[in-house]
Amino acid sequence: MKCKYCKEEHKNENTGCYNSGYRNSGDRNSGDKNSGDRNSGDWNSGDRNSGDRNSGDRNSGYMNSGDMNSGDWNSGNRNSGNRNSGYMNSGDMNSGDRNNGFFNTGEPNKIMVFNQWLDMKPSEFLEKYNIYADLPLNRWINKEDMSTEEKKEVSGWEEMGGYLKTLEFKESCKVWWNENEDRHDDFINLPNFNIDTFKEITGIDTEEKEEKVTIKISKKSLEALKESGIEIVE
Repeated sequence: MKCKYCKEEHKNENTGCYNSGYRNSGDRNSGDKNSGDRNSGDWNSGDRNSGDRNSGDRNSGYMNSGDMNSGDWNSGNRNSGNRNSGYMNSGDMNSGDRNNGFFNTGEPNKIMVFNQWLDMKPSEFLEKYNIYADLPLNRWINKEDMSTEEKKEVSGWEEMGGYLKTLEFKESCKVWWNENEDRHDDFINLPNFNIDTFKEITGIDTEEKEEKVTIKISKKSLEALKESGIEIVE
């Protein structure tokens, strides 16, 4: 029986719409048993998680109730470590914020930025510099934009009208960078900024310039191209 919302028949025991995984009540999941939306992981009640069993959103780790954690069992946000109730910790079991050690309650007096020490607390740094980037963990790819290889590898794309692609970290960084040109200086002007270090971490080459090609054609050919539906930038 076709769904009254997406007008398609749900497969793989999904009650949600546009799922390629199994037993999802949410929508556009490539993972299994998700009640949230756009998850590539499994058993998530939050949204856009590539990890499993998260109730928060945009986690690549597991069992997080906070958001945007790559570590596990965090109730705070943006932790790469584990079991933190604070925020932005790379260490474990911290109730304070931005610690890379263990069992800390305070905040460090200086930080490493691009592999060099900076005499500034993490909170002071974040108040002065905007380094927040809402990196996309996944992207919906319409069937018209899918490659031949993707159509071979992804099951259910015809029924869903496409699929939810999970982005690798560096690919995600490049997508965000290309879509947010107005934010480039926020990173390039950071203290101790190093082009090679930035590229190694994000995959982004800040010196890479977009090449523009100029082609001279006749007026008659130009009109023919426009009539064919090709977009022309003059």
